[in-house]
Amino acid sequence: MSSIAGPNGELTVLRAGDYEATVASVGAGLVSLSFRGHDIILPFPADELPPAYAGKVLMPWPNRVASGAYSFNGQRYELPVNEAATGSALHGLALWSGWQVERRGDSEVVLTHLLHGEPGYPFQLALSARYALDADTGLHVELGAMNCGTAEAPYGTGSHPYITVGGEDISTCELSFRAGKVLQTDEKLQPTELLETPDTDFDFSQPRVLAGQSLDHAFTDLPAGRWDVTLRNPALELSAVVESTGTQAPWMQLYSGELRGRRGLAVEPMTCPPDAFNSGQDLVVLKPGGSHSLTYRIHAVQG
Repeated sequence: MSSIAGPNGELTVLRAGDYEATVASVGAGLVSLSFRGHDIILPFPADELPPAYAGKVLMPWPNRVASGAYSFNGQRYELPVNEAATGSALHGLALWSGWQVERRGDSEVVLTHLLHGEPGYPFQLALSARYALDADTGLHVELGAMNCGTAEAPYGTGSHPYITVGGEDISTCELSFRAGKVLQTDEKLQPTELLETPDTDFDFSQPRVLAGQSLDHAFTDLPAGRWDVTLRNPALELSAVVESTGTQAPWMQLYSGELRGRRGLAVEPMTCPPDAFNSGQDLVVLKPGGSHSLTYRIHAVQG
């Protein structure tokens, strides 16, 4: 553990068995995760801003709100647009804030943050992020929110880890996951239509090498009991796996990491699709005193 006056705040190093992870207090972000010396999360230097939202917690919405504007309970709100190219409000309000380290141990850290609200999101949420390493099952992540205000609040959450296998070009790796539908987007990455994935370039129900394919898409119609995304490096005989449940995270965003040299695949468990603040699809409405949690894990598979 060490403290730095840099862009990631206070760092906590977790260890359990063959796993080691580093968590930052700014944005409750995941800086690194390794297994037997191999990176299974693409790390970034702790004294630099996380590139391409690496490891960030996405609250109180994941992905984009189109034009930074939405209506809720008959009231229109305008959020700061932080992605000029698409004119969107991207990835929530908590990812560049300093979180408090509530407790820590050798293999666990819990961070909290009070979202006081702002004109575009005048709701008060008590946020939490728990990272726990287990020697057998890898890194467990739990993202929580409680409405501590007096009005209903629109809410969604997600996380932005980039899985990798040793930090090598993912084009040489095999990707596999099951998803029945993929969300198509326009030139501003706003949703247009849901398409069936079978027998398309988005069908990864059987492992396929990623060479030549770019992804920046949301997927749904995931296995209800448990879904997983596996990135396997045949040369190392090692896989990185993100796993969650379809009831908690009925959506996931996959991005092939061009902004990071295609050395990592962003796998983002999400409670709702892009622009859910406008569509209302799978949007969580937190009543005063109500709470919500999303859990997922990242682990390695040898062989």
